Amino acid sequence: MTTLTTPTGRYLGRWDSGSPEWHAAREHRMTGSRIAGVVGLSKYASRYSTWCEMAGLVEPDPQNDDQARGHFLEGGVADWFASQHPEFELVEAGTWVHAEWDWMLANPDRLLLQHGRVVGGLEIKTDADGREWGEPGTNEIPVYYAAQVQWYMATLGLDWWKVAVLVGRGFKFHEYHIMRDPEDAEWMREQAEAFMVSIAWDEMPPVDGHKATIRTIRKRHPAIDPNLIYDIPDELAAEWLPALAEEKTAAAEAKAAKARAEQARAELLDAMGLAGRAQYGLDNVARRQAKGGGIPYLVVESDLPAIPELQGAAA
Repeated sequence: MTTLTTPTGRYLGRWDSGSPEWHAAREHRMTGSRIAGVVGLSKYASRYSTWCEMAGLVEPDPQNDDQARGHFLEGGVADWFASQHPEFELVEAGTWVHAEWDWMLANPDRLLLQHGRVVGGLEIKTDADGREWGEPGTNEIPVYYAAQVQWYMATLGLDWWKVAVLVGRGFKFHEYHIMRDPEDAEWMREQAEAFMVSIAWDEMPPVDGHKATIRTIRKRHPAIDPNLIYDIPDELAAEWLPALAEEKTAAAEAKAAKARAEQARAELLDAMGLAGRAQYGLDNVARRQAKGGGIPYLVVESDLPAIPELQGAAA
């Protein structure tokens, strides 16, 4: 690996994920797995949660089942990709930094070689349902993974990247092709640089409503002092209390609406008897259907007819 070169990358070494050397290389550096959280594109991390982890205020969450699955299946997905592309030699990438901006780090899954020269990279994923993935062969991948591979390309100076994913319960292999976007790369680098400076200056990002932010706040304050009371200032009460009350009201209204809908559904199903469809005028409202010889159930159409003239008729 030490003989391999990339246009802007500098090779550091290859260590087992989670080893002391692996953690030491990532310390005080921006990685591909962090960048989506920094720029607000991740559903797994927020700017706040990433900041707190990198600043050492909280420990990263332990590996979950999805991550463990991806780790164990990585080799199999790589073998599938290799079988589809005999023109490439796949090598484990190790850890790289940008030759000029040492704080930019890339830890790709594989590098792709032709005639001993690095020509691209491969990111390997698994996804249980695949709903966020587009047509295979395109660049339509989840935006947080797109940010990750754009970061790798910016760090190593490569022009394209492949993404291979094992999707769904049917275990289907899909492949995607991502081209480097210089404007996106520059924007992410600027955002990441400002983020790294904010850690150095201890300037914590503002709290937001991201699930990762809320979990991080909970982790920062694990103990409870039953004798300690926080008095909410007037200006914050004016902001927080209406929002909390609105949520309570909306939840109650949603619960009541669900109860009304369930009753209407039951009454409609009863009124239909043996009918396969229910209509209002010329518009379909619902249909009865069954699966595998089971008892019929009601399916309400997604586009219900507008009935402004009936407002108040039920009264």
